[in-house]
Amino acid sequence: MIRKYGLFGIIRLIADILHTKLFFPGARLVRRPAYVRGKSLICFGKGFTTGVGLRLDAFRDGKLPCIIFGDNVQLNDYVHIGAVKSVVIGNNVLIASKVFISDHNHGYYGLDGRHDSPLSIPKDRDLSFASVSIEDNVWLGEFVAVLPGVTIGKGSIIGTMSVVTKNIPPYSIAVGSPAKVIKKFNFKTANWETA
Repeated sequence: MIRKYGLFGIIRLIADILHTKLFFPGARLVRRPAYVRGKSLICFGKGFTTGVGLRLDAFRDGKLPCIIFGDNVQLNDYVHIGAVKSVVIGNNVLIASKVFISDHNHGYYGLDGRHDSPLSIPKDRDLSFASVSIEDNVWLGEFVAVLPGVTIGKGSIIGTMSVVTKNIPPYSIAVGSPAKVIKKFNFKTANWETA
């Protein structure tokens, strides 16, 4: 273990484990620093694991959770998730480093027929929001952005640096900005096939 982490790494790991057990019961490991706003509005599943620099922002008016993690979710370094309505992440989801997931925007840009003026101050615009759902067994690559109103189907993979603006069907591989499906899993042949 000393070869893998070094002496200071082991000390830090022990401190992170103690911090996790005290403040995130049921989680496997939450590495510090972790920035969590609105913790009472976040539901952590069993086996929750993070890298360093986690940022969770839950802003809902009310008492129901607006960020929900299933079991065995792993978030790597510098993941940022923000929610005012609902971000639900299923079981056994793997999220690489520097991923951004949000269910809201500052302002309306055609949503519900509303249009905010570009002359208004962005921080003063009303928040628009639409729920995000990431289903079981999904893998999000590094630098992925998942935008409001998106569902990523079960067993899907989102390639590195992709921006997900629309729903991704189950058992698909999607890449690009905006993300487009390039492969689907064929259960008859047990192969990923070009879409």
